[in-house]
Amino acid sequence: MFWFYNDTSLLVQIILRILIINFTIQIFYYFFFYSRLVFYRKVRKNAPLSPVSIIICARDEGHNLKQFLPSILSQDYNDYEVIVVNDCSEDLTGKILEDLQKEYGHLRVPTIRKDGKFSHGKKLALFIGIKAAKHEWLLLTDADCYAETNQWLSVMQKNFTTNTSIVLGYGGYQTKKGVLNQYIRCDSVFIAMQYFGFALAGIPYMGVGRNLAYRKSLFFQNKGFSSHFNLSSGDDDLFINKLANKANTKIEINPKSFTWSIPETSLVKWIKQKRRHLTTSRYYKKRDKYLLGVEVLSRVLFYVSVICLLITKMPFEIPLGVFLFRMMIQLIAFKFTMLRLNEKFLLLSSLIYDLISPFLNFGLFLSNLPTAGNNKWK
Repeated sequence: MFWFYNDTSLLVQIILRILIINFTIQIFYYFFFYSRLVFYRKVRKNAPLSPVSIIICARDEGHNLKQFLPSILSQDYNDYEVIVVNDCSEDLTGKILEDLQKEYGHLRVPTIRKDGKFSHGKKLALFIGIKAAKHEWLLLTDADCYAETNQWLSVMQKNFTTNTSIVLGYGGYQTKKGVLNQYIRCDSVFIAMQYFGFALAGIPYMGVGRNLAYRKSLFFQNKGFSSHFNLSSGDDDLFINKLANKANTKIEINPKSFTWSIPETSLVKWIKQKRRHLTTSRYYKKRDKYLLGVEVLSRVLFYVSVICLLITKMPFEIPLGVFLFRMMIQLIAFKFTMLRLNEKFLLLSSLIYDLISPFLNFGLFLSNLPTAGNNKWK
């Protein structure tokens, strides 16, 4: 076996051991966490029908609301309201929402007026929407999202059982042309593979605000966003990280429950968005930071050790064979996750993403250190 390879170079032996250790860690994550989504079969126990409040925050989202909000307002469900918080919009958001209210009686529009003496982030708008909600169950999405079907609300609601307080859904991105779009969608699939896999392992640590449900009482009993109100992100993942557990959290991956969002087309804007999201990870529970950090570090060390061994005098079949075996596991898991999430044409791109993402995310994380407390809406 390759771990008995005898080389007089101490350095080669050390690198080989690093490869073995991190290969083992990677395989553990794929089999213990990521494969759970692949083999997941839901035991459906439908919850009693409950009234639901859908909450959306919008700032200068007139074009998106006109295009996408009707898919939210036209859900096949008897008892629900849609609350769109118009947060200091200066475009036609107000007029579009006013017109939609004439057609849809269950649309409500709290409005925040612009105040030059006071600036705020999205969390204030979301708090106002939650405060205004009439119902116990809240279903959150974004102004640039649309529901896959008119069964979105109905399918998500089937998880609202007595013992459930949080439901994690999938929010993907539209398919567009270009390398950036491929990367963004790979990122979305991999993150979903992580947070769904961890949740199925009894360690839920985050959700995405594009498709997320929780109880209003859970929000207020735990003082909402008070512990991280100063951060520009965290209305979804930090809130879930604090309160989700094995007993109170469910996932939903029925394709009828998916939402889809418009991806960034500018690299600069996407990096800005990604930096904002990464500001929250340092505030996760220690357990979750450790588990996520070990996976990223092991992936980096795995790739680095493979490259180092390939340029030594060691027979190339050893590091190459280990690399190809791990790649095969990664491709199988990613392919089946794509199928579960109705994602297409990402398999080859996932290889590049898998190599680049840990280095890129670490760089973006470091770039955030001086400005982590900056509270901006977007």
